[in-house]
Amino acid sequence: MAASDIANTWANIRQGVKEAETLIGEKKYNLSMVKSRQVLELMVDYLCGAAAVSKEDLASSIDELYNSEWISKTTCEHYHKIRMLGNKAVHEGNDNGYDANQAYHLLSQEVYTFANEYKSKKGSSGRGAGRSSGRNTGSRSSSGSSDRRRQSGGRNYDRRSGGSPSRGSSGRGSRSRRRQKSSGFAPTATDFIRLGLILAVIVAVVLVVRFLMPKKEDASTEASTTPTAATFSMPETLPPTLPPETETMAPTTPAPVYKTTSSLNVRSEPSTAGEILGLLEPGTIIDYVEDYDDEWTVINYNGATAYVATQYLAHD
Repeated sequence: MAASDIANTWANIRQGVKEAETLIGEKKYNLSMVKSRQVLELMVDYLCGAAAVSKEDLASSIDELYNSEWISKTTCEHYHKIRMLGNKAVHEGNDNGYDANQAYHLLSQEVYTFANEYKSKKGSSGRGAGRSSGRNTGSRSSSGSSDRRRQSGGRNYDRRSGGSPSRGSSGRGSRSRRRQKSSGFAPTATDFIRLGLILAVIVAVVLVVRFLMPKKEDASTEASTTPTAATFSMPETLPPTLPPETETMAPTTPAPVYKTTSSLNVRSEPSTAGEILGLLEPGTIIDYVEDYDDEWTVINYNGATAYVATQYLAHD
């Protein structure tokens, strides 16, 4: 592959990664997963050309690169995960933010690995120089993978290095493998922004809790010490309960029953000159009210006060 083609491929990959990150920031998760899959296709096409692997569909090309030992098992799994998320976005309209972030982070990790191959090719004088280096520094092998390494300029993706490219026994290749083993993946600007937001939220929560807790304690203290209208103190001991007093009822004297001893005139006044209201037969029980004097008695006669001569009354 010519140096200009390599540069164009790498420029397109870098631009695609930036666009995927920008789409996530704009919450266009579906488009971000589609863009991640497009960047994956660029890398797979480049590797298939370098490894002389036939280009079929994306899934078969990834498996062929793994079987030819051009990518590691981890890289193969990452490629398939990005591919499946992209397919889900295209065919099912998936717009999930978590899936978009997962596809972007896997892509960033694999682009970091892919970048080492681009840098090593950029520093060489072309494909012929790579073949010369591979013949002088590497031992020939009868296996098909050794032939492919010689055809691609002595470069091979080492499985143990997570898909890191190597060139024979070059010092740059070994340093690249050591860096990948220690770093895992390169954090992006989005990762730092998210970490900063998480720390800011934690600090804000701590400040709010510190600000509110003293007020709650003061309010509870004030509520416990301030007397209210309904607050009263109970005595420690209650006085003994006294038995209810038995009310002594005074014996009542039954009212005397008065009867007439003979026919008796009922008058309106206590006098023989008073108007006669009626005549009572002997033995009639009268409605006694009171004694008027020694000669006359007050009675209730037909609902009104009347008078009869006391001397013609007898009582039981």
